[in-house]
Amino acid sequence: MSVFQRFDEDNDVVKNQRTIVSSGVFTGGSGTLTSFFSQSAQGASTGSYIDVYHQNPTAGGATADTAEIQFSLGYANYLGSGSAGNVTKLNAGGRQTTALYRQFANVILPSQTSKFTFTNTTTGSNDFYFITFQRARQREKIDPGNWELVLSGSGNTQGGIRLIDDSGATTNPTVNEAGRVFNIVSGSIGSGTAVTKTAASSQTGGAYGLFYPDLGIILLHPHTLELNGGLKANRAADSYGDNPHNFFLSVASGSYFQVRREEEISSTNFFCRVNNQKFNFSNNPTFSDTNGDLTQQTFVRDPKTFVTQVGLYNDNNDLLAVAKVSKPLLKSYSREAIIKVKLDF
Repeated sequence: MSVFQRFDEDNDVVKNQRTIVSSGVFTGGSGTLTSFFSQSAQGASTGSYIDVYHQNPTAGGATADTAEIQFSLGYANYLGSGSAGNVTKLNAGGRQTTALYRQFANVILPSQTSKFTFTNTTTGSNDFYFITFQRARQREKIDPGNWELVLSGSGNTQGGIRLIDDSGATTNPTVNEAGRVFNIVSGSIGSGTAVTKTAASSQTGGAYGLFYPDLGIILLHPHTLELNGGLKANRAADSYGDNPHNFFLSVASGSYFQVRREEEISSTNFFCRVNNQKFNFSNNPTFSDTNGDLTQQTFVRDPKTFVTQVGLYNDNNDLLAVAKVSKPLLKSYSREAIIKVKLDF
């Protein structure tokens, strides 16, 4: 009775099959988020960033138990404005905004560069708003051209500023230490494809910000948002400016954030070939008794089995993976089968 069958590496195994998969970044694979919640204490006093949930984490009961962080947002300032403390450390405060600015700069900017530069700015910008996704949620990368954020602010009703990246209008994106980088422009992907309403070079104040798909980071330029009627940053020195909370309110009032992630799946296909002479007997006690006699007389000279799963073993006979068929597969001397087992990683 056949128990194991060795694969023919040339004919039975197909390796390195690569597929690009896009899916929603939010809980449950959803690509759209329209309700935004935060911890009640966040953004209310001295916080520099806010974790954003899809359900109210302070509601109690099942809602609080299932509330998950979807992304984080906040405000960073090179000079420390918008947070307590000063350069000479004479005043109490951690100057969190400058710590955040330098943290982003260390991750994204090349050496010897300390400030972020947005379009239509000849010198580096002192501040920015940011949105970041956890690596586990974004997986490999955020899908360029497949996200849209609506912001509401001063001078805007709900649905005021609609932001996307300019990947649809860019054939050669800028690539630096942080990977690819695109400009953030006014537009919508509501039609199914990115529609850039205004080129970054033509928008008042330039691009709205920078998008780093490989890091899952969105940076928004406060100056451009202000020029286009968006929220205004509070840059008071040695004082908490409530900028993260105001940014959160702008996102929550916009009530729309669509984001998809992208990852490359590598697959190996194993073709398990079951010819008519093999795997026609079973060790199952319903198939034969303790003496080895067949329990069903109809099995004499015409045994039948049903394949329910396939096990993949290494050379030491260690079970590495199990694949189950959708329904039992009849096997006999008059029937053959090819079962394809696909492993994704």
